[in-house]
Amino acid sequence: MAHELGPRDGLLLLKTGRSGLGRRAGHDLTLEATRWRATVEPGGADGAGPAVSVVVETAGLTVREGAGGVLPLSGDDIGEITRNLRKVLRAGEHPEIVFRSLRADRDACEVEGELTVAGRTEPLTVRANAEHGRVRGGATVRQTRWGIKPYSALLGALRLADDVEVVFDLAYPAE
Repeated sequence: MAHELGPRDGLLLLKTGRSGLGRRAGHDLTLEATRWRATVEPGGADGAGPAVSVVVETAGLTVREGAGGVLPLSGDDIGEITRNLRKVLRAGEHPEIVFRSLRADRDACEVEGELTVAGRTEPLTVRANAEHGRVRGGATVRQTRWGIKPYSALLGALRLADDVEVVFDLAYPAE
């Protein structure tokens, strides 16, 4: 029996860092996916892992917090970050980010699959650990691998780091 999951079941976060000479001026951001859905087909008795599909609405990515920086994030900053995020991800052309599993290894706590971002599909391995009715895990997404140029400002002196950490913490019904 398939399980349907969404924001009511837990958190799906993206964590960014900064680089460049002007990195002190910027913020390490935590973005929250507020509109997403996942379908999980439990694995069979033969030890096969679950089949997983996750769809995130690009327009549902919101700024949850910003750490560091010379000044705290303002409402104007959050608005500008949100506009830049939509632009970088080409949200008008590609309204969804999609992960589909190809195989899962329960022993290694890994799910191998394909991630599609901004119209480009690349392999991605997700770490996951299930215990006490929760599934926690994540993956590192290198933006340039998906053809995304990390955001930069101040003539390139402030840049978003290429690697974005995707983390999740979800309640999961017992099988």
